[in-house]
Amino acid sequence: MWVIFKLPSPPAPHPTGVGRQAAPVVFSPLPLGEGPGERGNISPTLHHYPIFIILYLALLNIRSPKRRFVRWQSGALNSCVISPPVFLIEVFVNFATFEFVIFMIVVYLPYLVLPHRFQNYLLLVASYFFYGYWDWRFLSLLLFSTALNYVAALLIETLNDTHKRRLILIVTVVINLGLLGVFKYLGFFVDTMADFLQLLGLQPHLPVLHILLPVGISFYTFQAMSYTIDVYRKDLPATQNFWDFALYVSFFPQLVAGPIERATNLLPQVQKPRTITYDQICRGSFLILWGLFKKIVIADGVAGGVDQVYGMTTAQPTAMDIILATYLFSVQIYGDFSGYSDIARGTAKLMGFELMTNFNLPMFASSPREYWDRWHVSLASWLRDYLYFPLGGNRHGEWKAQRNIMLTVFLSGVWHGAAWNFILWGTYQGIMVCLNRLWFVARGVKPSRTSEPPTLNLTKIVQIFLFFQAVNYGRMLFRASSLDQVMNFTNTVFLDFTLHTSVNFSIPIATAIGIPLLFGLEAYQYVTNTPRYYQRWPLLLRTLLYASLIFLLMAGISNATQEFIYFAF
Repeated sequence: MWVIFKLPSPPAPHPTGVGRQAAPVVFSPLPLGEGPGERGNISPTLHHYPIFIILYLALLNIRSPKRRFVRWQSGALNSCVISPPVFLIEVFVNFATFEFVIFMIVVYLPYLVLPHRFQNYLLLVASYFFYGYWDWRFLSLLLFSTALNYVAALLIETLNDTHKRRLILIVTVVINLGLLGVFKYLGFFVDTMADFLQLLGLQPHLPVLHILLPVGISFYTFQAMSYTIDVYRKDLPATQNFWDFALYVSFFPQLVAGPIERATNLLPQVQKPRTITYDQICRGSFLILWGLFKKIVIADGVAGGVDQVYGMTTAQPTAMDIILATYLFSVQIYGDFSGYSDIARGTAKLMGFELMTNFNLPMFASSPREYWDRWHVSLASWLRDYLYFPLGGNRHGEWKAQRNIMLTVFLSGVWHGAAWNFILWGTYQGIMVCLNRLWFVARGVKPSRTSEPPTLNLTKIVQIFLFFQAVNYGRMLFRASSLDQVMNFTNTVFLDFTLHTSVNFSIPIATAIGIPLLFGLEAYQYVTNTPRYYQRWPLLLRTLLYASLIFLLMAGISNATQEFIYFAF
């Protein structure tokens, strides 16, 4: 069953490349959906409901296990051809595949009975297998990054000379960023230099580089590097156990697409025996179910309409085509990336780990500042703590504060990839954040934090709606495949606006039902300011929620499988 927005036959779609001592195992007697101190009088048979959810997930996750190759290549800008490296990414164990279910069963069952030290060894082997399943050769990069930062932190901690400590830190950071630069940006810089020299009338003979991009290199590089910086700052002691540190860097739930964990949070959880509580199993199971719902039902359900417009090579989309496709892409990338983060957090909870929240209702942001407090929180906070504050933050006058903001947000765009659309996206986001700060400074008002009690009155709704439009232009920059497409789409939307569409935006019925359900539940969470809102519901209402998500997930299995977007970063 499908919901059809428009009936005329669409042009043939052109998919783009955008689319990872004994430890006590304690099951505390908490009913489903109840946190500590909130015990209820529920039948003991319902205590096993999370197990049913996990079994359902095992059945529902049976999707096509075939591997795919994703090919990224930008186009041309007028006569200047800009051709960054082509990345061939073979996607390995995906959270939304039957392979991952088998993988989790094989890992999780022995994990529950092993003592703490052997739990860590098991997780380390599992994490390296998880990553090596994609391409075992790149395990050497992961191991090198781990060894480099482990040794550097030990040297920094043993030295008393400030200059030597700083020198080791600088060398380590340069090597980390150098590796990231070679694999992620070298080809782009070589091609851009060749194009620039051609504009000057020269005929350079530079090599055309086709570099295989290691999956998740941006995530584990930043995570390993933050540990060395924290040891330098004396925020935590350097660990003596290499295997614990290796597990911190390579922990498979968040290895390839985050969240980017801090050593101050995750490393102590690796080093100490973990207790798995019934509450963690309940919450973890729900997060996995919720994440799969976001990914399979929402993100995969709208991907086809997005690809039709952004993949056009022969026809010209109308302004309404571009606007609708961009709205759908906002839904897609949120469902895709936040869905991955939810599954990662849920999987970690089942093993007794607590990962940071990477998305905090970003669709309800009403300003650029608030948006970056809610979207990809692990990256935004990483750049704030390890770049913005070291640059001086806002401590040295308004001009330098604006400079530091612009540089920090701009680099968030560069972090995503070596392509002009990411550079434009980072610049656009930086301008918005700077203007937002100037607005508050001019009014003498201090911007609110997301921790303050939320409101959803008419004024707030209008602010959210207007800011969402500004965010969506940035989404268009992010999703575009070339500078030429950016210019073409911008010109069409703002100068050649038409109200008709030339593309059929057909959405599966499960997705059409799931989108309002997703944002309705998130609106309720926003207003009540309770992430575990469903735990306070009566048993019948909670059961209805779980059953609805499972039913929609069953229906959404027929959606065309799409790899997680952030596997490409």
